[in-house]
Amino acid sequence: MLQIIKATCTNGELVLSEKLSSELEGKTLQIMIIEPSEPNQAIDSQASKIEQFLERVNNYSFSLPADYKFNRDEIYDR
Repeated sequence: MLQIIKATCTNGELVLSEKLSSELEGKTLQIMIIEPSEPNQAIDSQASKIEQFLERVNNYSFSLPADYKFNRDEIYDR
């Protein structure tokens, strides 16, 4: 699942601009922090760049089976 939510850092904690889905309760999430390069940068432009980045990540990502083992010996002809 991919969701982009704005948040404000207050006293070292992230305060989200909207509530998370109850489906996420108890799950560990990965957070990507993207700070605007210019304070007055348009929000739409920033959101567009984030979406383009995440599309690239999805295009070049893949899942490995849970039982996958990397065989270093085979690669180094041992």
